[in-house]
Amino acid sequence: QAEQPVGDGRATRWHGHKARRRAEMIDAAVEVIEQHGLEISVQLIAEHLALPRPVVYRHIGGRAELDALARRRILELLLAELLPALQPTGTLKDAVRGAIGTYLDWIELHPNLHRFLGDAPQEGGSTSLSGAGREVGGQLADMFAATLARFGIDPARARPMAFGMVGLVDGVVASWRAEPDPVLGAEQIQGILTESVLSLFEGNARSLGVPLQRDSLVADLLVAPD
Repeated sequence: QAEQPVGDGRATRWHGHKARRRAEMIDAAVEVIEQHGLEISVQLIAEHLALPRPVVYRHIGGRAELDALARRRILELLLAELLPALQPTGTLKDAVRGAIGTYLDWIELHPNLHRFLGDAPQEGGSTSLSGAGREVGGQLADMFAATLARFGIDPARARPMAFGMVGLVDGVVASWRAEPDPVLGAEQIQGILTESVLSLFEGNARSLGVPLQRDSLVADLLVAPD
């Protein structure tokens, strides 16, 4: 009897099936969080997918793994909305207001997902809101560094500037969302954050001798000066 070829593709198809089923369960976990808040469980995932609980355990494992996988998926969804907003057009003021508005809009649409990310343990690392901050801060730092280099300024200054702005936004939003009955609405928070971030931009630019104003066109800032 001829031996079964090692590369007959069955193992690959099986692994592909497991990966798809696992992805379905993670997406289901995100939907359960949207509906039920932080009280996610393997039982709720099983009920949502009309599957026996042991099947879910087979693909995901226990609660700790479920939480980590759900947070990673939520972070991907957040960054898919947020990172494109950091490729701005128009004026600096338009760009800042638009990026902050995108973040606040996502939170308003997905309050339970935002709360679940923020509730990650300190060791949650890259799958928590701090992970989102590192992604956004890193992208901003790259943009700032390119601009500073074009004006002949040490690009190493870009990173603390970028992460200072991200920390400001995160701190204000976290405090606002933690209020049981917020007095200020999303539009007011957007206005406060826009003015605060623009002030940081203008203050840093002034200290570095960069000709930047809130009404400057972003495209002009990204072009080397004559």
